[in-house]
Amino acid sequence: MLADLWDPELSLLEWRTRLVDNGFRWDDPDVLRQLHELGAPGFPDGVGMNLAVPTMAAHADDDLQARLVRPTVTGEITWTQLFSEPVAGSDLAGLSTRADRDGDVFRVNGQKVWNTSAHHADYGLLLARTDWDAPKHRGITCFAIPMHQDGVEVRPLKQMNGHASFNEVFFSDALVDAANVIGAVNDGWAVALTTLAHERRLAPIHRGGAGGTTPPGRAWAEAAEETVRNSQPYTWYPQRAGRPDLVAAAHTDDPVARQEIARTLSLGRAAQWTAARAAAAGAVGKPPGAEGSLGKLSSSNIARQAARTHTLLAGASGMTKADPIVAEVLISVPAVSIAGGTDEIQHNILGERILGLPREPDESREVPFRDVKRST
Repeated sequence: MLADLWDPELSLLEWRTRLVDNGFRWDDPDVLRQLHELGAPGFPDGVGMNLAVPTMAAHADDDLQARLVRPTVTGEITWTQLFSEPVAGSDLAGLSTRADRDGDVFRVNGQKVWNTSAHHADYGLLLARTDWDAPKHRGITCFAIPMHQDGVEVRPLKQMNGHASFNEVFFSDALVDAANVIGAVNDGWAVALTTLAHERRLAPIHRGGAGGTTPPGRAWAEAAEETVRNSQPYTWYPQRAGRPDLVAAAHTDDPVARQEIARTLSLGRAAQWTAARAAAAGAVGKPPGAEGSLGKLSSSNIARQAARTHTLLAGASGMTKADPIVAEVLISVPAVSIAGGTDEIQHNILGERILGLPREPDESREVPFRDVKRST
């Protein structure tokens, strides 16, 4: 029983270690419910738990899972995602960061971008090209690369809304052990699809800092500090999502604005039903599917619709400091249509996997990647 293990004076690491040692899994909805009812902190949030752990659970060998899953679950190590590149964003398989085998290690050279939390992450979930003579989808490998080493440079990126949540990462002969390959060499695309499916399932979540009063005890004090630290890059995410909650609370006699409020709320309710279907599928062990793309696309539509409604309600003052939340909404909402895969990519996925439409033509799929014309 969880209640027999819980002691609020334990350190957060000691508490999570007890959970793991006693067989309580981080992905068990019943365990999460019991933690909530007990009033005890749970497992960490962030890229590690939401993306790296489920990806390794599905594809990594027993040795890599033993080395990296446990310390991620206990919060001892943190992660960043190293997928997108300046000239290979939506065409992720067109990436050109390279990892060349050198005995028992790979040497990594290239550049990644839009990497949340890269400035303090211990490990990166990295996609790199390991075979330039294979077609682009079949020459990629996924790695767990240590971030604190020579050859890894992280630079923050300033956004137009004033935040600096993202980074660009440069690799110059950075090293990663061959034992840190997730899945098989040159089979990284299959691994990436697992990561992306989990990322899109998370897309509608509005991250933010801890709220309310922190319960007493060392474990909760450390959990609160962790939440503040991990949530810092996401403080603007509620605004990125359009703040439909503020739309729901608005009062106006303008019939046009009232119609837009109703449209915003209708889109939100439909998205909740889709998310509930995805959660029900996950609860019975089904892997994330195309419903993640539907949820991701819904979040973009809701954000744009909410921003439109805010504009009608606030008028010109929406772009001034007199209404700072609305101003941040209007300059943050475009990001939701890009992060986690653009709307256009989600349309392709839904068209091909749900509607059964023909795959989008792409001549570069079947030729050696070194022969593919690409920007430099």
